[in-house]
Amino acid sequence: MGVRLEPNDEYLHELGPEETFNESMYFNVYDPARRLGGFFRLANRANEGRGEMTVCLYLPDGRVGFMFQRPEVRDNDAFDAAGMRFDVVTPFEELTVHYTGKVVMLDDPLAMADPRAAFTENPYERCTAALTYTRVSDMVGGEPDQPHERPGEEFAKGHYEQLVRAVGTITVGDAEWAVDGFGLRDHSWGPRTWQAPWYYRWLTGNAGPDFGFMVSRIARQDRDGTRGGFVWEDGTLHLCGHSEIRTEWAGDDTYHQRIEALLRSGEREWRIAGEVLNLIPLRNRRDGRVTRISEGLTEWHVEGRPTGYGLSEYLDQIVEGRPVGIDE
Repeated sequence: MGVRLEPNDEYLHELGPEETFNESMYFNVYDPARRLGGFFRLANRANEGRGEMTVCLYLPDGRVGFMFQRPEVRDNDAFDAAGMRFDVVTPFEELTVHYTGKVVMLDDPLAMADPRAAFTENPYERCTAALTYTRVSDMVGGEPDQPHERPGEEFAKGHYEQLVRAVGTITVGDAEWAVDGFGLRDHSWGPRTWQAPWYYRWLTGNAGPDFGFMVSRIARQDRDGTRGGFVWEDGTLHLCGHSEIRTEWAGDDTYHQRIEALLRSGEREWRIAGEVLNLIPLRNRRDGRVTRISEGLTEWHVEGRPTGYGLSEYLDQIVEGRPVGIDE
């Protein structure tokens, strides 16, 4: 199966006929010197008449500033909604992220398990972000030339990722930080529902410009699914056809706390250990199904490399109050 990826794919694609057609971009970043990180996401779901906007900031004092909105979106012409905008400066090389709006301030980020209470019982602050993202690694992914998803399991017709550096400013209330960190960005298009995977794990990490990784595990309800990822090491991209993840869980609600991961490319392998520093649980509901997406700011350790940082995203369908993937 071949994969197509061209500079034009950095821009918006033709709106498909599917009700659940989604086009989205996502950017994360962590600055270890300032102990500040987070992620930004915009999605157009024009056939549903709405979008999805998320900003999540892990602040140095342990609080999380968070906002999610579903703005009205009627076309697929730009990533520009609910105070957030993404622009392509040079395809595959430079993009910008801007946000102006509010964030709810969470002393206890786990409170977002009940979003109605979290948004009504906590204070808000004004927030701005102006970040320029530039290339670190080669691109990974694209649009396969053959269908690769079964009906009802559509999550991305096309998808690619890239390790990046982010420089700019973030303000929350009266506090302002000059940000200079590393992260990962992605871009997806095609029909999507958050209920399509049975569960998935998506681990991203950077230890400066010379080492970073992504680990992916997507499970299907009636079969094993996929395992893979990539490693960027000293200017070389290693595509990994195999990954393994072991998780230690914490708390009554069973959130991931410690992670051991393995990536393999040919005869090379990398063993990765992660410790979640802060976590916020997010929720999506559709057609009576509940999906939990736990977003963990994570410290990563790989032998022979400096300490790295990034995000560990754990998606699980919730059945009878239990995340379905906790036994793996």
